[in-house]
Amino acid sequence: MSALVARLDSFGDVLLAGPAVRAVAARHGPVVLLCGPRGEPAARMLPGVGHVLVWDAPWAGPGGPRTERAGIEEIVARIAALEVRSGLVLTSYHQSPLPTALVLRMAGVRQLAADSEDFPGTLLDVRHHRAPSAHEVEAALAVAEAAGCPLPAGDDGRPRVLPPPDARELTGSGPYVVLHPGASVPARRWSAARCVEAVRLMTAAGHRVVVTGGAGERARTAEVAGDSALDLGGRTGPAELAGVLAGAGAVVTGNTGPAHLAAAVGTPVVSLFSPVVSAERWAPYGVPHVLLGDQRAPCADTRARECPVRGHPCLESVTAEDVYRAVEKLL
Repeated sequence: MSALVARLDSFGDVLLAGPAVRAVAARHGPVVLLCGPRGEPAARMLPGVGHVLVWDAPWAGPGGPRTERAGIEEIVARIAALEVRSGLVLTSYHQSPLPTALVLRMAGVRQLAADSEDFPGTLLDVRHHRAPSAHEVEAALAVAEAAGCPLPAGDDGRPRVLPPPDARELTGSGPYVVLHPGASVPARRWSAARCVEAVRLMTAAGHRVVVTGGAGERARTAEVAGDSALDLGGRTGPAELAGVLAGAGAVVTGNTGPAHLAAAVGTPVVSLFSPVVSAERWAPYGVPHVLLGDQRAPCADTRARECPVRGHPCLESVTAEDVYRAVEKLL
């Protein structure tokens, strides 16, 4: 394989890199996708990926490993063995691509491109400057195009995943709405009490509700589902979750990975969006969506993991009635 794309952080970040991955693959063939362990499940779902290389980089997120010579030498050797000729380093607007670029240079990658506000010296061949407030999808596509990899004709540039499995054995037949109450970052979660209210209101209005969540969220999904919704907490891996979301009429969730997965399978999203990151950059992309939450709250753009404001007003100001009306609008 001649090209590598690096996106080292989370599940949703890797999904949003998907259109840029397809652009690179259109020119170079199936790519090596260098990702972290949190992004690996998404990497294995992306069209255009021929090989997934997983590395927990010390600079990729909270709780990463210490920077040690042995670990750097190991990943350099693994990349070098693939004989990759060119690379695209994708990062969020607040991250530097230069540590990853250094690793790739040490591995013998000859042509490198990335967004970089910092002077890169000889680490980058293409130093691109992203447009202010560009959505993550558009920013990644822009740097790919600057590297000579535009989207091919007929590609609409939306996030996509490989066709998911049929989920009707999990969901049953008939239409439904998904409520995904969890998020890896506590500041981005709507409260369980609000979720319970929304489930009751939607089911009373005649909607069938399916509640989803990971293995560590079973207590929360059971509380939210109660006796009136179908609880799939802990029963879906990433591919199965994609299938469940693909079959839904709408998905209600926070600004977290499943919002981007819903968009990648073409399902409209009611986005309970905590403004700790910018909706301009991180809202569901390429599908109809309704954004709920106070985007001018004091926590805006803090990237806080725990809500810094008592009472979590940015999301607790959203009512079950707000969510119900948004669902009705999208349906």
